[in-house]
Amino acid sequence: MEHYFTNNPDLKSEIRKLPYTFANTSFTFLSDNGVFAKNKIDYASSFLVTSFLNTHPVLNGSKVLDVGCGYGFIGITINKITAAEVDLIDVNKRALHLCERNIKLNKVRCNTFYSDCYDSVKNKYDYIITNPPIRAGKEVVNKILLEAKEHLSVNGELWCIIHKDQGAKSTKKLLETCYNVEVVGKSKGFFCFKAKIC
Repeated sequence: MEHYFTNNPDLKSEIRKLPYTFANTSFTFLSDNGVFAKNKIDYASSFLVTSFLNTHPVLNGSKVLDVGCGYGFIGITINKITAAEVDLIDVNKRALHLCERNIKLNKVRCNTFYSDCYDSVKNKYDYIITNPPIRAGKEVVNKILLEAKEHLSVNGELWCIIHKDQGAKSTKKLLETCYNVEVVGKSKGFFCFKAKIC
């Protein structure tokens, strides 16, 4: 199996078009082999976006970082609905290329760049949002969650989603070591967390 957090330039390309609608706003996302949720919009990502947007319908001027953006579903949707300034990062170059195409396709203004976790991140953000790459392993996931605090502005928030069978309870305990944590929502075993620096 070709993991979505690796790069394989020899992997055959089979572009798919994935439709999505939020609050009467329609989107189309291009997907491909070798990226996360290649055949349909991922449920956890959709639940995370809905939970976030239900509490942040307008974010003019706020800065958002989508970590592990894949083909850009989370960041692009947030940008179009809220008018926030959104950066999207990933280690998968094919995903980033798709993300750039999806930015144009959905007529939004976002920035994309390659980054292994936060290695290339220089700015501070009001919101960091992630559906972390569970298959990359606990070390990578924990790094994404804990190091987010170094890139959050004062009163900034980390938003993430974890399934109960993939360690939601232990993730909450980990987050509580350096954040004030709130469970914003639960659905189909997924826990949506909002974490603010203590």
